[in-house]
Amino acid sequence: MPSRKAPTARQRRLGSELRRIREHTGLSLTDAAAMLGTDRTTVSNTESGRFGVSGGRVRAWADHYGCSDAAYIEALVAMAEERINGWWEDYRGDLSAAALDLAEMEHHAAGIRAVQIMHMPGLLQTERYASAVYAEAVPSPSPASLRRRLSHRLRRRDVLDRPNPPTCTFLIHEAALRVQYGGPEVTRSQLDHILRESDRDNVTVRVIPFAAGGFPNAGSATHYVYGPVPQLDTVQTDTPTGSGFVDAETHLANFRAVLDRTEERSLDPQSSRDFINKIAQQV
Repeated sequence: MPSRKAPTARQRRLGSELRRIREHTGLSLTDAAAMLGTDRTTVSNTESGRFGVSGGRVRAWADHYGCSDAAYIEALVAMAEERINGWWEDYRGDLSAAALDLAEMEHHAAGIRAVQIMHMPGLLQTERYASAVYAEAVPSPSPASLRRRLSHRLRRRDVLDRPNPPTCTFLIHEAALRVQYGGPEVTRSQLDHILRESDRDNVTVRVIPFAAGGFPNAGSATHYVYGPVPQLDTVQTDTPTGSGFVDAETHLANFRAVLDRTEERSLDPQSSRDFINKIAQQV
């Protein structure tokens, strides 16, 4: 079985879930290989995402491991059987692997819940606003790189227009609403765009005002993506040096608690719309 040159985050996730099922049974790699009628290297490479795996093999391995969660198994089978080269592959070699993995993760999302502190949510950014944000990158992107980044950012928004779009809740801090990337005109246009997008049935926008005080994880943005089953949820976080993905069960539970507490301190949707309108008039 040929190995992949660079498995995607989704492919690595499938492998890691197979490893979790195995470890839950207490089986070592050697014991699992003997049970499955294969070798230790094949099991290890499959669990790392370096080897692909068929849906039938996923079912067989889950059966041997004694996993009885049918919905979870079928979600893993679907991951194994998908044979798509998504639009994000057009950007491979130009953008970071993390940027492509985020687009793929959003494409498959059942729901998205995000907290943004200093920027508008990526899925709700206008082209001019996104361009102004990218202009602050260090080192500054070349004109060609900027065009590719913008193209990728805008194509990510298409997930909101698909036949069965994810249900999205965006918690936006007042600081993000007031920072004028690109100047007053760009900011007003961006705020108007946020208001229009909040009219979508699948989009909820809630503002965290300065008056709300502190809240958990206030120092960083959080992008929580819901999978078809809770075990396949993923959190994406941004840092000055790149993006990270978190899927450990304990961390997911902690991030859900963070989002719950943050949402409790945000304004309700209508009050948030009024708040954004007021800021737009002040810009």
